[in-house]
Amino acid sequence: MKVVLDDAFFVRAPPLRRDMPRLASRGSGMADPDAVACLLDARVGGEFWASPPALTRPVIVTATIAEQRRRGQVGVAVLLDHVLRQVRCSDVVLVVREPHGAAARIARHRGVAIVHGAVEPHALLAGAREVHSLGTGDLVRLAALRGISARRYASGDTPPVTLTAAWVVRDLTLRTRYVDPFDGQIVPLGRIVDILSLWRRRILSNREVAVCVGMALWKRRRIGEFLAQAPGRPAFRRHADAALRLATRRHGGGAIAGWATRLPEGMLSKASAANVAVWRVEDGFVRSVGLGSDLCPPCSIFVDRRGIYYDPSRPSDLEHILATAEFDEALQARAGRLIRYMVDGGVSKYGRVEAAIPAPAWKADGRRVILVPGQVSDDLSVRTGGGAIQDNLQLLRAVRDHNPDAFVIYRPHPDVEAGHRAGHLREAEVMRYADYISRGGSITTLMTQVAEIHTLTSLAGFEGLLRGCRVVTYGVPFYAGWGLTTDLGAVPCVRRNRSLSIEALVAGTLLLYPLYIDPVTQLPCEVETLLGRFRNTDIWRVSMLTRLRRLQGKLPYLGGKRTNNE
Repeated sequence: MKVVLDDAFFVRAPPLRRDMPRLASRGSGMADPDAVACLLDARVGGEFWASPPALTRPVIVTATIAEQRRRGQVGVAVLLDHVLRQVRCSDVVLVVREPHGAAARIARHRGVAIVHGAVEPHALLAGAREVHSLGTGDLVRLAALRGISARRYASGDTPPVTLTAAWVVRDLTLRTRYVDPFDGQIVPLGRIVDILSLWRRRILSNREVAVCVGMALWKRRRIGEFLAQAPGRPAFRRHADAALRLATRRHGGGAIAGWATRLPEGMLSKASAANVAVWRVEDGFVRSVGLGSDLCPPCSIFVDRRGIYYDPSRPSDLEHILATAEFDEALQARAGRLIRYMVDGGVSKYGRVEAAIPAPAWKADGRRVILVPGQVSDDLSVRTGGGAIQDNLQLLRAVRDHNPDAFVIYRPHPDVEAGHRAGHLREAEVMRYADYISRGGSITTLMTQVAEIHTLTSLAGFEGLLRGCRVVTYGVPFYAGWGLTTDLGAVPCVRRNRSLSIEALVAGTLLLYPLYIDPVTQLPCEVETLLGRFRNTDIWRVSMLTRLRRLQGKLPYLGGKRTNNE
């Protein structure tokens, strides 16, 4: 990937893709008194995505990229010579793009350390006491903000101007205009800092991934967007041995990211023997408009280093977050707004549905109404979290045994109804234990018409909690054991040992655990941005290629062989 080098604006986007949007331009900005402090805390600004330097020194000599291009380091060489008359050579580091040129030759001749190429500016300034810069580049601006002596030169042989933090703050806020990359709106610096902070966290985590396995071909482009490393993306391999070779040969090692239900045979045992971490990848809870089995690329995934959220036999990142995270007032308030948005807008895993609530299509005659969501019978959440109950018929029988007088509504799983996955029940079997079968429409609308949701491990139980339903669990879903559900399954109480508010559960589950991608820009985003995209149906229009893939995927299944598209 060719990265365009441009430090005209201190606040800019990392190379997550080839055509990154410009975030800043010259113009009247907005006062944002706290934004610069947040920028420093988040360690963004300049080329914050670059690698940290191999060395640091108390005195830094550098120049803007434009100055280096224009003068071929001649101006920087003059400046370096000027600085070396005042300080010891051993105290100086020359920071330039190219290791060749006039300044680099002087540095090598005088024994001055050289750092060349892109470098993470915050790390470079650790321990620095002064920065000398030809032009107003990243390092001299950041030095001023951090209280380090920052001297800016118009040319190498002219007296310097000392940059102050106040001048840089005014330049960043009042003299620069910022554009939100997701909606094109003019925004204050603080909003851009929040976005860059998210991107920085994602980049640092993604760089630990050396290779991906178990990813369906139609999904690889989107997974590459999720795991972009600025620049570059991890490789994809089909077999365990090939993936391990890449992971072990990488300098410093690297993890293998594998789709949880499609890990190659022997992957876990071979990786363990080679001391290579395997991170499990799975669809997120706010995914897309359209089913995964319909080959709609996900806009949300989980990348779990410990296990996976649906397997209660071992810890997962989600369980760890829910058990240990500090859910402060601001985070819970954000989660509360998210709950209201999702409930009022009828948002579920597969998009947004109509807000109107039709009259119930049944007559319960005053009986307590219970909704039982069906699941994919061979789904790993059923196999690992269902305990003694391993299919939909067993679940219906258990619900009826515990609630002999209730009005039970059975809702088949959409993937099963679409013919993509296992778990179909004949109507006669269902009606032995249920009073009504619900098909069509939205399950979230149905939730407003029932008193309780009884589930094995279905995500519908979580969505019911958002809507104030009483939820009874017969297996061990991720949301069981936190004081919000009535649990009949074997919840691992040693690990799930505290009670949570619904806001804390949502904060951990939808704000801290998942990764989100904006389907318009293909850039990492927050859940609120993705939810906003659900309102635009044009974004989710199905292409002809996807239609052909759907047909291809159905053929083996219709012939009696099940194809797992995940």
